[in-house]
Amino acid sequence: MANLKINPSRLKGEVKIPPSKSMAHRAIICAALSDGLCIIENIDYSDDIIATIDAMKSLGATIVRYKDHLEVIGVYGVPKKAKDFRIIDCNESGSTLRFLVPISLLFSGRSKFIGKGNLGKRPLTTYYNIFDNQGIEYSCEEGNLNLIINGKLKPGNFEVEGNVSSQFITGLLFTLPLLNSDSKITITTKMESKGYIDLTLKAMSDFGIEVINNDYREFVIKGNQRYNARNYRVEGDYSQAAFFYVANILGNDIRINNLMENSLQGDKKIVEITRNLCYNKNNEPNGFSINAADIPDLVPILGVLGTFCQGKSLIYGAERLKIKESDRLESTSAALNALGGNITAENDGLSVLHSVLKGGVVDSFGDHRIAMSAAIAATVC
Repeated sequence: MANLKINPSRLKGEVKIPPSKSMAHRAIICAALSDGLCIIENIDYSDDIIATIDAMKSLGATIVRYKDHLEVIGVYGVPKKAKDFRIIDCNESGSTLRFLVPISLLFSGRSKFIGKGNLGKRPLTTYYNIFDNQGIEYSCEEGNLNLIINGKLKPGNFEVEGNVSSQFITGLLFTLPLLNSDSKITITTKMESKGYIDLTLKAMSDFGIEVINNDYREFVIKGNQRYNARNYRVEGDYSQAAFFYVANILGNDIRINNLMENSLQGDKKIVEITRNLCYNKNNEPNGFSINAADIPDLVPILGVLGTFCQGKSLIYGAERLKIKESDRLESTSAALNALGGNITAENDGLSVLHSVLKGGVVDSFGDHRIAMSAAIAATVC
């Protein structure tokens, strides 16, 4: 991995926020399941997005990549027949894996899911339970992503925990409208990450799919629906904008562009968090307490923010971060402590004390959010 040296300096200027990866995944999937030609604009070809593109191509969609847009012919438009056996390489994308597993069960033949890094450690028990209930053949390896499934998903009632990952619910939501009868998803625990479900329902609605959301306790889905082909522009990503919102709190001066003010992204909460900080008589921000259950991707940069706030800050409700690209509770604390921070990784979050950061060597643990958070912290070391 490359080494990058950052000298502290004040950032000033304008930044165009990249497109939302969450919305890009969803737009590509809806377009690839549609009944015709779709143009998707404002695409950033990250490894995760490429994994979803290639996965949908393996299921019969025609997708052509251009510099600034995608052309997609959906599988219900002029389809190419899905192969009887396809390998779906999810790389390190949890979204690709969990979204595509039920979608692959719309098509005949076997699907083999592979991936890298910590992806094999992410639980798939929710889907295994569905496979067992419906008699779908599958084989898997403990701790390693080598999942082979063979069968067709049948409509019915699906009971899903809401506090493991919203990605399971999204995967089912994408799939169930295309079955030949009605289905229902019942949430058996408290629902976390509602914002991501909102993004899924918005994308599906944009492509003509109707879902009845009964206060996130159950979702009623009529069968025999179709995704309508349309053109779509991916909005800017608030989870990436968060780094620059925090940078401004640290004394930088950055204009942040390419965001939708009426976005449903859960990570838009960074605007409220930074706007509502309390300040002491010396105009220094005070510590804060935040439940990150619905905004887990903000935790690393919130750790940076907490370091610069007076007193103690608490970030909790984020136990799921232990199985991301890195254990983001441990990696965030290790990265900032290497710069002189005073952060303790707790069972479900971070305890952050005010610190004056100094220079140092930071390990990003191969996780882009850790690298980006450390980079913002480095500007004022």
